Formats: sequence, structure tokens, C-alpha cells
Amino acid sequence: MSILNQKTINKNLTFKGVGLHSGLVATMTIKPAEPNSGIIFKRIDLKENNIIIPNIFNVSSAVFCTTLSNDQGAKVSTIEHLMGALYGMGVDNALIEIDNEEIPILDGSAKIFVEKIKEAGIRESNNPIKVILINKKIELQDGKKTISIEPNKTSLDIDFEIKYDNLLIGTQRNLISVYNSDLTEIYDSRTFCLFEDIEKLKKMNLAQGGSLENAIVVKDNEILNDKGLRNKKEFVNHKILDCMGDLYLAGYKIIAKITCSQGGHKLTNDILRLVFEDANNFSIIEIKEKTLSSHLINQIPLRSIA
Repeated sequence: MSILNQKTINKNLTFKGVGLHSGLVATMTIKPAEPNSGIIFKRIDLKENNIIIPNIFNVSSAVFCTTLSNDQGAKVSTIEHLMGALYGMGVDNALIEIDNEEIPILDGSAKIFVEKIKEAGIRESNNPIKVILINKKIELQDGKKTISIEPNKTSLDIDFEIKYDNLLIGTQRNLISVYNSDLTEIYDSRTFCLFEDIEKLKKMNLAQGGSLENAIVVKDNEILNDKGLRNKKEFVNHKILDCMGDLYLAGYKIIAKITCSQGGHKLTNDILRLVFEDANNFSIIEIKEKTLSSHLINQIPLRSIA
């Protein structure tokens, strides 16, 4: 199977579960889609104006999760884990039907999405993929939070760091190559929160569906979940999963290096908006060659698409 041809899933995949923030149960079905369709969300509980396209400029909220809206106000939220799974698994085209506003949180990671996609299998088309190349380095700072995106040879590298006053979480950092690394620990890493923040989130009408079944909860120097962590860097690895999902809102796979410290959904969306506000910052190319090599990236003529 060529990584350079567009792909979709082999058959319908249905998931049912509670939304992390809304607490409402939703049923979601991922369906195969034709080449060049991209990822499309469809709110089947709405009779009209129910199509929502994942796009960085369609992000209506990036507070504690990523929410997409269309021009008529239809929304779909907490899309980042699913989008991260689709990105990592190489799914370019899919129709996602859902009967409520929020994606089921399942176990708080992308693990179940990935397992089901693997079980269903991937269908490859004859249509080549397009990739986004970053042409120059762009940096953004928000207080102590920083993020940069810069040109890279052939991969999407994410270098992510978190810093917490909580001694158990502390400072964690990890670097992964999305197209070359084993992403198992990234997919398996769950969302997390501090015990002292739960009441505040509830008062904000968030985390209404949160539990120890779908989130890691840290109280002082103790993890309240019975089985503890799934991997040593689960906290920062979950942030990398979120980052992958938010990056996929660019529409295509990205060739770049991302370096982020203490960021999240909003910072990732903010820097992508900076990138795509100026066509000089990026190029979109269609890959028809059988291999994507450093030589190819260095030699192929680039064609910008605004």
C-alpha cells in the first residue's frame, strides 16, 4: 500500500458513547468516502444546514476542546482525538455522521478509534495525495506558551513540552515523527485533569460526562485511576495527539516541524491561521511519485494554492 495515494476506510464504523463535556450520548458512524472528498461531518439530527467541514477557519471554540461550526451555526465538538486517529492512520476521505453535537469520548484517547479502523481495513485509491509544505518559520507566543512551525524535509515532527506545578506531572517533553514513529503510545494516551479543577469545569458546564473511565485524574501526587498510566509520558503524549488532530484541520498532511511549549488547541489553531493567512507561507503540492524522498522535496517544483 502506498502512503502517497488517497485512502478511506473499507466499511462503516459505528461508535456510541457519552460526550466528555456535554454528558450527552451520541452515536457516530464513519463511512467510506470518494477520493478528494476530504473529511466531512454531518449532523444527522439536523434536517438542513447539517454539513460541517473541518477547517482551521471553522474553529469556533478552542477552550478545553476543539469545536467546529458551519455558517448556519451547526456544531461538532471534541473532534481532536478522532481527527488525530484519522491523520495517523492515513485516512484522507471519510463521511462522519453523528446524531448530536459532541464526539463520543470513549476511553479518553484515540485507542478505540484506531483499533476499529485497523479492523475495518483501509481502501486505497489511485488518486495521489496532496501535502502542505511550510515555506518559512513562523513563531507565536502567548504569555508562557510558545509554538513555532518551520520547514522540514519529509516528515511532520512534533516536539511538545508541558510544564505543571503538580509534581507528579511536572515537566514532560516528547518528540515524534508522525509519518515514521510508532504512534501506539500517542493513540493510547488519555485526556487528563487535576482533581482540584473538576469543580471549576463543572461550573463552566464542562466535563459533564467526565469520569475515571475516560480521563486521568491527578490528585496531589496520586493518580486516582485504578490502573495508573498507560505509558510514562502519557500526559505529554496526549497533548501530541490533540496537536495532531488540530493540525489535520489544515485539510492535508503537513510537512513541517512543530515545536510547542505549554500550548493547546487554541495556540495550534492560532499559528495555523497565521500560516494560511499568507500564501507565501506555504505550498500545496500533489505527490505522484512512488516515494517521498528528501531529494523529491528539495527538487520538485512547488505550486502554491491560496
